[in-house]
Amino acid sequence: MLISEIIRKKRDGGTLNEDEIATLVAGIADGAAADEQVGAFGMAVFFQGMTAEEAAALTLAMRDSGDVLTWDLPGPVVDKHSTGGVGDNVSLMLAPIVAACGGFVPMISGRGLGHTGGTLDKMESIPGYSATPDNATFERVVREVGCAIIGQTGTIAPADKRFYGIRDVTATVESIPLITASILSKKLSAGLDALVMDVKTGNGAFMPTYDQSEALARSIAQVSTAAGVPCHALLTGMNQPLASAAGNAVEVVNAVEFLTDVRRDVRLEFVTLSLAGEMLSLAGVTEDRETGFSVARAALEDGRAAEVFGRMVAGLGGPTDFVERYADHLPVAPLSRDVMAPVEGNICEIDTRGIGLAVVELGGGRRVSSDTVDPAVGLTGLLDLGEAVSVGTPLCTVYARTEAQLDAAEAQIRAAYRVGEAPELTDPILAIID
Repeated sequence: MLISEIIRKKRDGGTLNEDEIATLVAGIADGAAADEQVGAFGMAVFFQGMTAEEAAALTLAMRDSGDVLTWDLPGPVVDKHSTGGVGDNVSLMLAPIVAACGGFVPMISGRGLGHTGGTLDKMESIPGYSATPDNATFERVVREVGCAIIGQTGTIAPADKRFYGIRDVTATVESIPLITASILSKKLSAGLDALVMDVKTGNGAFMPTYDQSEALARSIAQVSTAAGVPCHALLTGMNQPLASAAGNAVEVVNAVEFLTDVRRDVRLEFVTLSLAGEMLSLAGVTEDRETGFSVARAALEDGRAAEVFGRMVAGLGGPTDFVERYADHLPVAPLSRDVMAPVEGNICEIDTRGIGLAVVELGGGRRVSSDTVDPAVGLTGLLDLGEAVSVGTPLCTVYARTEAQLDAAEAQIRAAYRVGEAPELTDPILAIID
């Protein structure tokens, strides 16, 4: 069966059978399919779509291209996945919070896609942290600590790992069946008992409209549940950065300060605890999501979650005193500049995608899959929608390597923020699909 003929069939709107999909996925995994063919297949699916059956077959074939983990633990195995946003560092706090409440979280995360940051890139800004350990180390840390945030190893869904990187640089990220298969192939490989999705919607999301985001949430929930893993989805707003920081090391700082109660962004806290409550209730740790929310808040407030995070970092090769001395361990770009508001008023609109692209241009993301990410650059102090500003109020602070980068980022930030009348603010959680 020629891979080119499989691509042709999908290009022309045909429906692929399980054997054709299995052949294609095997070619992605073993290199029989060239990068050009993988990119062409992604573009064909982008325009022609897939049936639910095709998406399920693609998901399971990519899952089965590598190891599928099994667990024997004294509690439920549960995870969360976000479709990606700007300033979305929820995973860094969420995994240790849920672990501190009795869940086990083997979180297999991805790198940045397009304008969105990647959890894996953030964790790799921690010196010594091994984001792609062998399975034995991964399993040991999950068992002993309760959670481990890693990337795809060579043995976990290798077909998706290659496809993921090619999609990022061929403008085929925003495809519901491809996103569904990519997310679930990794998550189902982790041997989960339950999964909660955080599906973003808004101008900083890959699915900018509510209808698209809802369709993606339902696709993931249906395919996951059909595969035997119960899945709920929260639709959350991404018309502004979720955290007040965007970058890699700067988002790790934001996460540690969140866990240790130095500073917590209000919307970030609500979304994180809501996801924790959903995970705990779906996994059966608590009776309902409201109780889960309260239990998660207690684990955050009494320091248990911060302690778990520190043990996870140390267990995966990072500094043993990271939580206590994070500022000494994380890289900081040599240059910084405040970007000032040009007029008085309220922040009435934010081009969130533009904020994410500013980080990419600084070197905090990738233009092509082979790019090296600079962990030290980024943005801090990002203002929220509705905040009042005067002339000269900082919209954010830019951290960069060169003056040219500072100039370019300043122009992008100024273009991304609009000052005017105070907008009507919405709840950060728009819906729960259960």
